[in-house]
Amino acid sequence: MTRPGPIGFRISANSPAPDWQTLDGVWAAAGESGAFDAGWMSDHLADVSRSRGGPAFEAVAAAGALAHRVAGMWIGVAVFANTFRHPAVLAKAATVLDNATGGRFVVGIGAGWHAGEHEAFGLTLGAPKERVDRLASSLQVLTALFSDAAALSPGVTLDDPYYPLRGATLEPSPVRAGGPPIWLGGQGPRGLALAVRHAEGWPMPGNRPGDVAYFAEKSARLRVMLEAAGRDPAGFTFAAQVECHTGSSGTRADLELARSFVAAGANHVILALPAAAGAEGVSRVARNIARPLREDLGK
Repeated sequence: MTRPGPIGFRISANSPAPDWQTLDGVWAAAGESGAFDAGWMSDHLADVSRSRGGPAFEAVAAAGALAHRVAGMWIGVAVFANTFRHPAVLAKAATVLDNATGGRFVVGIGAGWHAGEHEAFGLTLGAPKERVDRLASSLQVLTALFSDAAALSPGVTLDDPYYPLRGATLEPSPVRAGGPPIWLGGQGPRGLALAVRHAEGWPMPGNRPGDVAYFAEKSARLRVMLEAAGRDPAGFTFAAQVECHTGSSGTRADLELARSFVAAGANHVILALPAAAGAEGVSRVARNIARPLREDLGK
């Protein structure tokens, strides 16, 4: 399969990162359940529910450390903050994860947004226009480095105001043909246009996990834009997100919400769990939400 199947899990971006043992246990339980197609994580340097500070595991290192827990599944980051890494460094890291997962790593990327974590670590966030300008440049760099031309000398050259390349090669190459799929987290008109040009998927933002109307409106717009660009929307992934609860009544409501997203056109649903749910929580979500949803889909 060249893209993730219909159901993923993640530790919710809206709750603090757990200790490593809890996080490792969640991923192990998800892998053992057989109910999920992908495991997702956020990319933050601090707890984004706070203005400053708080725990957060770095995404690239965490993905590499957890990959063995979900052998055979896709792993993705939704989404990398473009402001944290040079795109060439991200391309190299993504290629490691692509190789480690047998070509099943998704590079979600967005412009960056949380001011507190940028200020704390001395990172430049920039004004919105500059952020999107830099994101557009990063997408060109990633696309160039994931291309066949970057596999061998003389490599690729790219004149760019932010991230120029001069005979750059990406060696060893990714396992997946064309490199890891890029999913773009843009929401505005320019972000959606960049998704149509560079991406294979669009994840709805983590701060609107249950907003079916928002998902339906954005995904419908994307479908029109893809068709206008000569791209088949059937080959594009529209990823919704459900913030799952631990109680039985919440579980039933979460399943119905997931079904509503599918009815609205989602072909990948990310079931987000609070960190405190632990291994037992992810097993419950697998049993009561993921498996019934998979039966609905005939998958």
